[in-house]
Amino acid sequence: MDKIIHLAHSRGQSKYEWLDSKHSFSFASYHHPERIHFGALRVLNDDIIAASSGFGKHPHDNMEIITIPIDGALKHKDSMGFEQIIDINDVQVMSAGTGIFHSEFNASTEQSANFLQLWIFPDTKNIKPGYDQKHFDPAEAQNKWQLLVSDANNRRENVLGIRQKANISRVFLSEGFELNYTLKSSSFGCYLFVISGEIDLDGDHFSARDGIGLSAISSFNIKARKNVYLLNIEIPNI
Repeated sequence: MDKIIHLAHSRGQSKYEWLDSKHSFSFASYHHPERIHFGALRVLNDDIIAASSGFGKHPHDNMEIITIPIDGALKHKDSMGFEQIIDINDVQVMSAGTGIFHSEFNASTEQSANFLQLWIFPDTKNIKPGYDQKHFDPAEAQNKWQLLVSDANNRRENVLGIRQKANISRVFLSEGFELNYTLKSSSFGCYLFVISGEIDLDGDHFSARDGIGLSAISSFNIKARKNVYLLNIEIPNI
């Protein structure tokens, strides 16, 4: 097993009056030569947006963008005509393809909103842009992996699709519970992000907002030291 560890306190940061963004990988003015990407995973940002604030209209192209609210809700609007509220237990995916514009604002006028945004390199460039969003029942993630996102060309029912051979899962693991995960033979590895709680993995202890990249493995086992909310990004190489 090869392991890359990104402890929460070691992440980059962009902080403004309306935004506090932590970067697991190089982003904006934060550049770390050893944290450019993990396989096809290019960005994992942990954003807190102040009430009534957000990202104005801005462009993307040739990137798969996944948005996962942790606390609060986001108001999304894009050049494809979609206007949606993204709430807790919702997941949004966008295939930017040949190019899109979108905006993201905190849907609340009173409380901040916290969300994760992942950028993944697509396996095919210059496709027609696409958008999708689904609500996922948290009961289906209790002590078992809940698949949220997979390859659009070979995805399961009720799972969101992106233009990459990736699988994104989550689990709410009870204290003391152990769980195994087996990778596809073609995968480069898994990037685990501890949203809350604490886990033991291969003799190491990890806490909230720590990131762990695992490669050169076929499976791994985790144990919850405390109740944990964990995101698992299984990703190919690029």
